[in-house]
Amino acid sequence: MSLLAVSALNQSYGGSRTLWDVDLAVSKGSRTCLMGRNGMGKTTLLKCIMGLLPVSSGEMQFSGMALSSLPAERRARLGIGYVPQGRDIFPQLTVEENLRVGLGVRKQRQVPDLVFDLFPVLKKMLGRRGGDLSGGQQQQLAIGRALVLEPSLLILDEPTEGIQPSIVHEIGDAILRLNEQLGVTVLLVEQKLPFARRIASEFCILEKGRCVARGDINELTDDVVRAHLSV
Repeated sequence: MSLLAVSALNQSYGGSRTLWDVDLAVSKGSRTCLMGRNGMGKTTLLKCIMGLLPVSSGEMQFSGMALSSLPAERRARLGIGYVPQGRDIFPQLTVEENLRVGLGVRKQRQVPDLVFDLFPVLKKMLGRRGGDLSGGQQQQLAIGRALVLEPSLLILDEPTEGIQPSIVHEIGDAILRLNEQLGVTVLLVEQKLPFARRIASEFCILEKGRCVARGDINELTDDVVRAHLSV
């Protein structure tokens, strides 16, 4: 059963089409990796799902509910957590203040203990400004902020970009734990093949705004990589 279903989705910037009849089914409990060379529409698709960009046509459903007419904040309340490319934390706010930003969305009072179980460093740095953290710590903070919503679907846009290898591994462990132990469905954009193959259960490749290959992650063969991902 698909938790998130995108059907015949089209999107344009002015007169330039960016997405062409994209179909994407994210099964409940899966870890789906959206892949493709730079500029192929991956981030655009995620922003459309989150309601941050308008769509020209097509349908999007989450748990059977139509998303297209809902504002971004309503989609978050439904249980979709979003970690944007570049993290977009608030650099002048403390770690605690960044985390508490998400509390109002689901009308909670406290940051869930899960956030600190996954990323203990955040508990040690609650009073530190977000802008003073390392890139990897900022990424952990961005993921933690999304988890404050207690999402059933977690969307991550290039979570390993510009991050030191040790924290990349920690983030991978956190994603697997969220999925395998807590049942959180994951949709991520990822360029690093070793990380994608370790984390994902399924893949979908976009090329010039179209889905050109998809399947189980074991079907992401070297031939598929050469055809659609090699630069």
